[in-house]
Amino acid sequence: MKSVIVVGAGIWGLSVALRLAESGWAVTLVEQYAPGHVRQASSGHTRLLRSSHGADEWYARMAWQARDGWRALGERAGEELLVESGLMWFAYREDGWERQSAQALKNLEIPHELLEPADAASRFPGMRVDDLAFVLWEPKAGVVRARDATLATARLARGAGVTFVRAKAVPYGEATGVVADGQVLTADRVVWACGAWLPGLFDVPMEVTRQDTFHFAVPREWSSPPLPAFCDYDLSAYGHGDIGGAGMKVTSDLEGEPYDPETGSRHVLARTEQQARDYIARRFPALTGAPVLFTQVCQYALTKDAEWIIAEVSDGVWLLGGDSGHGFKHAPALAAYVAEIVEGVAEPDPRFGLHERQASRGLRTSGLPATRRTP
Repeated sequence: MKSVIVVGAGIWGLSVALRLAESGWAVTLVEQYAPGHVRQASSGHTRLLRSSHGADEWYARMAWQARDGWRALGERAGEELLVESGLMWFAYREDGWERQSAQALKNLEIPHELLEPADAASRFPGMRVDDLAFVLWEPKAGVVRARDATLATARLARGAGVTFVRAKAVPYGEATGVVADGQVLTADRVVWACGAWLPGLFDVPMEVTRQDTFHFAVPREWSSPPLPAFCDYDLSAYGHGDIGGAGMKVTSDLEGEPYDPETGSRHVLARTEQQARDYIARRFPALTGAPVLFTQVCQYALTKDAEWIIAEVSDGVWLLGGDSGHGFKHAPALAAYVAEIVEGVAEPDPRFGLHERQASRGLRTSGLPATRRTP
């Protein structure tokens, strides 16, 4: 039987481990803490699932495939992991990123609509739309219950025969193995999917930043059914309605400061709360002054161009990374893609190599805003 060691029990590592175990591999998953631990990005309360990625059709197609994967995973786990609330993209001009996204969705026959601002406003109480040209609506998009999904995937992986080893892993030279708390483990393949810890182990073109998230109290009538999720590409903000009683998520996605996932503070900053409140004042003025119900400090582990890393650093040793911020939603489909690569029946797209990356903002909302606009 073919064997593989996967290092990291975030959603990418777990999804790949599950996929390979169900494909007949003997899988050992090494994690220094536990699936869903609060230091990992996958332990966030929620992550958005959307297909829009500007003009890029590769990620759009994979996100659409992942939607089916999340639905199937939820059925297997016996719980709702994907809340199909729909998602709005706020467009300030007719020919911007949202229009490019709409064309890509059209090409792929992914459901979407272009809404007049007034129509969009009717779907979300108290939303200001007088500064918008139109709204790109993805009716089948929504919100993944991230930590619940991570834990569910871990349970399914155990059920599929994955062996979990709790230990801190470091590379075993260039061999297909790891040193786990001093013990050498070997296999036919090794997959390092350890998120924000990857740059500390390998020379990879990744940066780790802190991203503070906020959930605000909303009126009871705003909680059921779930309000649409939303993304604001130009102003680097995103959020969704009340999911699971945690309040409405409204978070600035401006680039955070460098962050160490092991020692960094888990207290949100006054500055980032103010950024979120400034956005509320502009887009959802009815919530101005709403109390904060719930916060989390997440970390993004990203390349400059937000393209992932899927690269072989020595024979049989693969690195997966750069996924934070827009990678969680792809996990079920990404696992199938990576499994074929690990099995040697496919090659990764060259975009995912270890080459130097140039700063680009086309795939996600975080980063410096494309333009600064005043109300």
